[in-house]
Formats: sequence, C-alpha cells, structure tokens
Amino acid sequence: MRPLRYTINVTLDGCCDHNAGIAPDEELHRHAVANLNRADALLFGRVIYEMMEVAFRPAWTGAMPDWMESFRNTIDSAKKYVVSSTLDQVDWNAELLRGDLEEAVQQLKQQPGKGLLVGGVKLPLALAELGLIDEYEFIVHPKLAGYGPTLFAGLSKPIDLKLVDRVEFRSGAVAMRYEPRRK
Repeated sequence: MRPLRYTINVTLDGCCDHNAGIAPDEELHRHAVANLNRADALLFGRVIYEMMEVAFRPAWTGAMPDWMESFRNTIDSAKKYVVSSTLDQVDWNAELLRGDLEEAVQQLKQQPGKGLLVGGVKLPLALAELGLIDEYEFIVHPKLAGYGPTLFAGLSKPIDLKLVDRVEFRSGAVAMRYEPRRK
C-alpha cells in the first residue's frame, strides 16, 4: 500500500500562505525534490494544482534561478491527481478525481508504488478527517506572519502524532516529520 504523505511550509504562528513571506531557498528546494522523489504521484486540490501549474509548467517563461530547475522538472513530470468539483478538465500529466474522496484516495493508496504526496490546506484537512494521511511534514519557518490561513482550522477532533524525523536548514527553518499514533 502506498503511503499518503503531507508536506507544507508554515510560519511559527501557523500561517501557510505562500504570500506570507515564506521564501524557499536552494536548500529547501532540494529538500522538496527529495520529497517529490519519494512519491509516484501528487494529490492536489484545485487551488494548489493551478498555483503549481502557473509557477512550474515548462511553458512558463519567467526568470527562475538554476537551482529551481530540478524542482520544476520533477514536478512537471510527476503524475498528478486533482480533486475538484469545479474543474471540468485538467492536463499537465493530471487526472481529475471525482466521486467519494475517501474511496478514490483509498484506491490510489492500494496501488503499488513509493507513495502519494499532498500539499495545500483544504484537501489535507478533509484527508486528515478521514484518517488517510500516513505522514505529516511541517517545514516551520522562523517568521511570524500575523495573518492568513492556518493549518487544520476546523478539524473535528485532535490527531495525536509522533515525531519520526527532524531536519534543520541554514535559513533557520526546521522540517519535522510525524506519523499518526494509531490506537
């Protein structure tokens, strides 16, 4: 069974808005590529899919540092599943997931492979509620945003986690990986 891993950048006060000044650098991009390489496919909600497509699809012609190319190439070639009730179609090596979320994700997890990777805010909340996330990674940046969306707002019940790995970056960010404590 493929594990479903969640990863997100967050400020110390829990803000996960990429406009809050969380600026991934070369070291953090290398870490992100390593995470992408631990997965066979990406699971996106509409917002993250559209944001990543605009930023990292090869047709984009904006200036990008050389060290971001590996991330761009890795995310571009990855298989993507998009959960959306508003999109009629997707491309960029993507497939729409329709119907019951729990059933659709369980089917993806049943397939052989290295794993699935999910990011974002709304979709991971729904997946956490269903108990489908096997690993949580929070990359905590040394910043207080004071505004913006926060992680797991509205979670109906606490989820106990155990720390399984920790990585400190030169920027002061810390990546902490957790697994749910299964009862």
